Amino acid sequence: MVVSGVPDENGINHAGEIASMAVDLVNVCHTFKIPHKPDTQLKIRCGIHSGPVVAGVVGTKMPRYCLFGDTVNTASRMESTSEALKIQCSSSAAELLEKLGGYILTCRGALSVKGKGEMTTWWLEGKKNLKIQQ
Repeated sequence: MVVSGVPDENGINHAGEIASMAVDLVNVCHTFKIPHKPDTQLKIRCGIHSGPVVAGVVGTKMPRYCLFGDTVNTASRMESTSEALKIQCSSSAAELLEKLGGYILTCRGALSVKGKGEMTTWWLEGKKNLKIQQ
């Protein structure tokens, strides 16, 4: 899991930073060669959500910076219900990307998400100057 805007808030730019990273990661999967399986394509799923979180350092022997809250769970659900080599966004993330501009979004439609009920989700198809390779 990757986050942006924590601990220093960056307005709505966090959505664009994560979306750009996700597009780049999916695109590199098309050219990446797995050394011990050169004929197998690397496939990843990506999910993006935006919302409030609570953050803090947990542990004393091996401290970790942890994030908590419904936003973390929803982002995880966006990834787990996505498809290989695709980026699924929640409505809140899609709205921010629309405000930022420069991203290609397609409505996936209503999806039943465990613990959340029906959610309208979006496919992030790429940036206007860089589409996700097929």
